[in-house]
Amino acid sequence: MKLKQLESFLGDLQQFSNPKVELEQYPTGPHIASRMLYTAENSFGDVSNKVVADFGCGCGTLGVAAALLGAEHVIGLDIDPQSLEIASLNAEDLELDINFVHCDVKNLGWRGQIVDTVVMNPPFGTRKKGADMDFLAVALKVASQAVYSLHKSSTRDHVRKAALRNFNASSAEVLCELRYDVQQLYKFHKKKEVDIAVDLWRFVPQKDKLGGIIADKSLR
Repeated sequence: MKLKQLESFLGDLQQFSNPKVELEQYPTGPHIASRMLYTAENSFGDVSNKVVADFGCGCGTLGVAAALLGAEHVIGLDIDPQSLEIASLNAEDLELDINFVHCDVKNLGWRGQIVDTVVMNPPFGTRKKGADMDFLAVALKVASQAVYSLHKSSTRDHVRKAALRNFNASSAEVLCELRYDVQQLYKFHKKKEVDIAVDLWRFVPQKDKLGGIIADKSLR
């Protein structure tokens, strides 16, 4: 599938009708989402025929993109049941088989190499400090191949240090810097839209000699 075609499909998806500020719910726009998954597949082969998890999937944009690009199985996880209902409708409209799970990613009970690839647009941590790092810590424990994630460019040094030192990533690479278009969704937003600089990261989990993933240092 070509990039423009993927972006077009994602642009037609339903998004949050009543976003929850406490969950930092902002839709992942089709421009960023399409490039994120297209890069994961065409530059690294991390999507097609792989088991892909979309952490904090919201309305399912990243998971849908993974399915459209030929993922073997896609799992979308979110703490908000209303978002999952929209995500399910989006998948049904495109006749995609995606498994959506209602859960708190931070308390995910998965152990070991459950999925090949994790894709996510986590909360940036503006409402709850460290929320993005909570997502990254879990993602690097359950992915065997790669984790793709969006983080504010202003936190680049912090994200790299946390991934390599605390969560035992074997590599942490910024693939590109993107402009995240935040629309006026909440009452406290003074402008109709704001562009935020975000980094698209690719993290590779570090495996132990037995092929399993080393537990992050914070849990030892």
